[in-house]
Amino acid sequence: DVLEETHYTDGDYIIRQGATGDTFFIISEGQVRNDDNSDKQVKTLTKGDWFGEQALKGECFSLSTRNIRFCEPAFVRTLLCLTLRSFKQLIGGLEDVNNKQHDSDEVKAKLQAEADFFSQVSLSDFNIICTLGMGGFSRVELVQLKNDPNRSFALKVLKKRHILDTSQQGHILSERCIMMEAHSPFIIRLYRTFRDSKYLYMLLEACLGGELWTLLRDRGSFDDGTTRFYTGCVVEALAFLHSRGIIYRDLKPENIILDPRGYAKLVDFGFAKKVGLGKKTWTFCGTPEYVAPEIILNKGHDSSADCWSLGILVFELLSGSPPFSGSDPMKTYNIILRGIDMIEFPKKITKSAANLIKRLCRDNPSERLGNQKNGVKDIQKHKWFEGFNWDGLRQGTINPPFTPAVDGPLDSSNFDYFPEDTEDPPPDEESGWDLEF
Repeated sequence: DVLEETHYTDGDYIIRQGATGDTFFIISEGQVRNDDNSDKQVKTLTKGDWFGEQALKGECFSLSTRNIRFCEPAFVRTLLCLTLRSFKQLIGGLEDVNNKQHDSDEVKAKLQAEADFFSQVSLSDFNIICTLGMGGFSRVELVQLKNDPNRSFALKVLKKRHILDTSQQGHILSERCIMMEAHSPFIIRLYRTFRDSKYLYMLLEACLGGELWTLLRDRGSFDDGTTRFYTGCVVEALAFLHSRGIIYRDLKPENIILDPRGYAKLVDFGFAKKVGLGKKTWTFCGTPEYVAPEIILNKGHDSSADCWSLGILVFELLSGSPPFSGSDPMKTYNIILRGIDMIEFPKKITKSAANLIKRLCRDNPSERLGNQKNGVKDIQKHKWFEGFNWDGLRQGTINPPFTPAVDGPLDSSNFDYFPEDTEDPPPDEESGWDLEF
């Protein structure tokens, strides 16, 4: 993302003897050699070779005791260049990324007790109360534990035949794997999965405060303080995922849900993927208004695509609608590719909020806030978050801007009404791909 192309013709000098430099070079096209006639051991470098790597280890220094220049005639040749400044801005502090956050013994004990409890329950231990939501591949039911009426959960029900017909097996198994390990207060918990001949089931934490999208729809837009709180919750969730090499890829108000206190959590990990730290993926997915330009252009994307989507989310929460929107997805994508600087910001978006949005939505992923050497700390330290109590957010001690009205564990009044599912899908007689579920 930070490499820049430079072009040379035959005989052009790249480095002159004794010069100091701060740039690392990779040969993209052509041949380069040390131009020193007195040395019979001259080495010719070709495509894929490099020189000047010492420049990335410290400050500027003498790169060569020889001249280095292109030696092929009659063609323009290409080098890829990386300066020390760009390297430090993007990579600096990478050695800290692999410092894993170890759970305390108390947390480990709690998680183990939880796992032991849920390993003993079965589908027959629950009563279905009502439907909380519907998606393209599933519906979510509010269920009650029969032997403990005060405990309720959300049961995501997926039709196996529909998953097979749309070739979503990989996404479903990835969603399960990621969510089972996502122990963050800002990500909805997955406790257990089940399966039978027709359905797959995911037993989830019940957050009965409703979708953030519903609250935004009813209010039109949020003020700075309200948006800052919900954005802070999302930043914490993304920080957890990104530190583990996971990208979310479907950030939008519909996928943010409120717990009874009013704290926000990410839900629906159907597009999430574990790619590893510093690696990219090329799957085209996401909601059109929130898709980053590198996904549209099929350049490969990583966690920086979530930083872009975070900027879109802040804009939508503050204004009531996303900045990029067309009458169909292709028109939306074309508007996105024009860039955030072509968008006129409403007056209700303050100067510091606009600055945050624009820095999150830079076209070049390497320039995005949250995707540089300090990671999400750069977002948390932005002027728009000045004075925000991050420790209080993590500890759950600050008051949310909105407290949902939730009258007990079976109250679904914060969700829209959905009719019962009357379709009876055929059983899956395939090869048993869901055995891992």
